[in-house]
Amino acid sequence: MDVEAVLRGSGGLLQGHFLLSSGRHADRYLQLAAPFQEPPVAAALAAALAERVGAAGLRPRAVLGPALGAIIPGYELARALGVRSVFCERGEDGAFALRRGFAFAAGEPVLVCENTQTTGGSALEAVALARRAGAEVVGVAVYCDRIPVPAGVFDVPYLALARFALPSWPAADCPLCRAGSVAVKPGSRPQPEG
Repeated sequence: MDVEAVLRGSGGLLQGHFLLSSGRHADRYLQLAAPFQEPPVAAALAAALAERVGAAGLRPRAVLGPALGAIIPGYELARALGVRSVFCERGEDGAFALRRGFAFAAGEPVLVCENTQTTGGSALEAVALARRAGAEVVGVAVYCDRIPVPAGVFDVPYLALARFALPSWPAADCPLCRAGSVAVKPGSRPQPEG
């Protein structure tokens, strides 16, 4: 599957000046909400990622997707794997929590799913949450990876359907800002302070 072609065809690969959830700036943005609004496209992407999960020998009984961006991608991956779908969301303290009656059995094998990785921060938080809830995290699966050097970020197997070498910069070093451009925030999370 040519994930880049899918993204381009669905409006999921944007060009401009963007403020990422991590606080970094970028000239391209992966908006996976775009392809996931079309059920056949979402199902095809999830089936391709599920194939990688199976090939890696991971056998989760649940998929955990951080809200908001990974609720539908996580659900579609769980459906493709034939397992339960759970999502975590930020509480009043800003930390991820299991709500809405979601829970894991002690030792339940869980796969954390993200739509796009830039730093791995949300997935790391979801991994920690699942472990605190008693689950055994068997891996992290992501549809699109833009982590510059993913090795060493996670202590479990890490699978990506597609990797994109998209540069990003700390705000203080952003060449687009120096050229007078103003970053826009296309995602769902609030802009970081500072």
